[in-house]
Formats: sequence, structure tokens, C-alpha cells
Amino acid sequence: MVDQTEKINVVTLGCAKNLVDSEVLLGHLKYGKARLVDSADDADTVVINTCGFIEAAKQESIDAILEAVHKKQDGSLKKVIVMGCLSERFKAELQQEIPDVDSYFGSNQLQDILAKLGVDYRRELLGERLLTTPSHFVYLKISEGCDNPCSFCAIPLMRGVHKSKPLEQVIAEAHSLASKGVKELIIIAQDSTCYGLDLYGGRKLSSLLGELQAVDGIEWIRLMYAYPAKFPMDVIEAFQRYPKLCRYLDIPVQHAADDVLKSMRRGTTNRGLRELLTTIKDEIPQIALRTTMIVGYPNETEADFQVLCDFVREIEFSRLGVFTYSHEEGTSAYDLGDPIPKEEKERRKNIIMAIQQAISLARNEAFVGSEVRVLIDRIEDGQYVGRTERDAPEIDQEVFVTAKRSLKAGSFISATVTDATEYDLSACLI
Repeated sequence: MVDQTEKINVVTLGCAKNLVDSEVLLGHLKYGKARLVDSADDADTVVINTCGFIEAAKQESIDAILEAVHKKQDGSLKKVIVMGCLSERFKAELQQEIPDVDSYFGSNQLQDILAKLGVDYRRELLGERLLTTPSHFVYLKISEGCDNPCSFCAIPLMRGVHKSKPLEQVIAEAHSLASKGVKELIIIAQDSTCYGLDLYGGRKLSSLLGELQAVDGIEWIRLMYAYPAKFPMDVIEAFQRYPKLCRYLDIPVQHAADDVLKSMRRGTTNRGLRELLTTIKDEIPQIALRTTMIVGYPNETEADFQVLCDFVREIEFSRLGVFTYSHEEGTSAYDLGDPIPKEEKERRKNIIMAIQQAISLARNEAFVGSEVRVLIDRIEDGQYVGRTERDAPEIDQEVFVTAKRSLKAGSFISATVTDATEYDLSACLI
């Protein structure tokens, strides 16, 4: 039974998928009448939901664990519990290196974590969460794990094989979220395009989007993590058919040189990527394409890198992020070594980002004078900050809105763009 005098704080690191896991945990804790606090400084027990994706994320998680352990050692914390991807992947090593942690749990051990905290797992709470995002947008996880064989990626080691959430469960969750005032659903998965393969024998992402379109109260549906190989073309039709589907698509390309794509086991080619992305842009006017790239992969030559640069210039992505290659034990690329120096990886990253910066500035300047629909996210220093449908929260650009009347977070407004920088827009309320 939960000790209602014990104050519990949950710390979330890593991606939005981790955030959803923490929100599910918090939902069960709240229902079980656990006493939740917002800061580790006020807590008796800290639960750290870790990330183990790349070296920088692993280090951030380790630093958070060590900080909590130091608080325990000086008496300001009673218990430290670690969960999530890093713990799933390196539990034995962590237990040996940081033994002062009370318990380590993996990515899919919710019931065990709750038991440790004295709270019963309740199946009737399936889909219920304690939201930690602003109340008007939420991440909706439609599947877990991944079956793609990408050579650089450790996610299958931490999250397991692909498992779709049943359609009726996703829709029920969407209705529940809408009833709480959520306006924007952000669809996430390890690979959203695989949705339904395991349960229904085919890719059913388009069908799911159609069902979500019918949920009253939801105004925006945003699609993330769409794997480019075997991209289901009926999703393009979904963009044309469903007006709530934001003209935005996150499609992680990772590279464009054929030799690198082959070694990465991406299941596509330079030509295949160009044809797919060109089709998407032609069929869905005004779509904002977001992607991520990896530079410094072990067999990436200077010529391969130039292919990538040319590809970025040609496609003109609306949003782009770059990672330097992280040498991850247990992945199939691990045996290739890590021959490219860190400084060279950073040089290549900076070149790609400079190319993208010029593209972003030109695209944003083209919006000056136009009318845009903006979802207000927050009020900051007396100014209203929001996003268009072309931008996801936390990772993409924002719109800074000047208004003579009061605006509320979670409201949609029309504004005229008055100025642009590489990564933000300024606008005034119409």
C-alpha cells in the first residue's frame, strides 16, 4: 500500500515516447493516491526515466542518476529508482557502477515499478495519463518497439519488437484526451508507418488517421517518425482527405549516399528517397517536411558527405536536425569502429546546418505579409508565443505574436507575418 506521507518526483529524460511512459506512470500514481511533487528537492523518492539512445543522452541520464544518489547520500532523498531505456540496456553495468540506486527497471515494467512504490496496477486505467505537456497538445503513442534493422540504432535493444496499440484503444484514448481540452494530437511511435502490421496484417496508419479525424474537439493531428522505406502511399491520400491532418511530416532520412544508406540498412536508395520526397511535395502543397541526418557514420567518405549536402540543397526541407554518429555497443555498425574524429563530425554537422539555415531563412521570408493560423502555446515576457501547423512543439520554430487584446494559451488565432529570421516568425494579430 502506498505511503501517503512519501513524496514522489518523476524525472523524464529523452524523447516524447519516454514522456508518455512517465505520464502513464504518473496517472497510476495519482489514482493510487500517491503524493506527487514537481521537484526532486521536495521529494522523498525520485524516479528517473532514462534515455539510452546516443552517447550524449546516456551521459545526461547518468548525470541525473548520480545527482540523485548524492542527494540520497547526504540525506535529502530516501530512495532513487531508475527506469527506462538506459536501465533496460545497461542494467547489470549500472547496478555494479551505481549500487546506491534502490531499484533498476526496464522500459516495459510499469507494474513492477508501481509495486515498488506501493501502488496497484489497474487495467481499467489503460490509456489514462497525468499530462505534463500544456493542456492543449499531447503526444499520442500508437505503437512500441521497432522491427527495422538500422545498423546504427539501439532502440530495438531497449524497446523490443514492433507492437501496435489496438485501434480501438488509440481512438478511446484520443476521445478521452479531447474531453480534457486537448486540441492537438502528436502521433508518435518508433516507426509510425508500421502501425497495424502485427495486429491487422497490413499498414493501417491511414485508417487510424481517418478515425482520429472524426474525434470531436481535436483540431490538429501531427504525424511524426514516418520511416521512408516502404512508405505507405495511402498516407499521402490521407493528407488530401483529412483537413485536421497538419501539413507537416516528420520523415527521418538519416543519409542520402547509396553506400552509406546500404551500410546503415535503411532499405532505400538516394533515388528512392528523392522520388518519395518529390511525390510528397507535389501531392501535398505547402507541406513542411522535417527530417534528421547522421554525419560521421564510419564509412561516410568526403564524397558521400558531399552527396548529402547536395541532397539537402535539392530537397529543401522545411525543418532539419543533424546528429553526429554515436558508436553504440550491440548495434550491427559497432564492428565498423568509429574512425571519423569528433572534430570532423562536428565540421560536417555545422556545414549541413549552415546549408539548412539559408534554406530556412528564404522559406520564412517568403511568409512575410501572409496570413497564418497560429496555436498559442504560452505567454512569455508579455509576448504571445505559438506555432503554425508547420511546426511541432519543442523542436521546431515558433511565432511571436503581438496583440492588443488578451490571448489564451490553447487558442487558435489568425495573424499576419511581419518579420522572419532563420528559425522564427514575428506576427501581429488580425
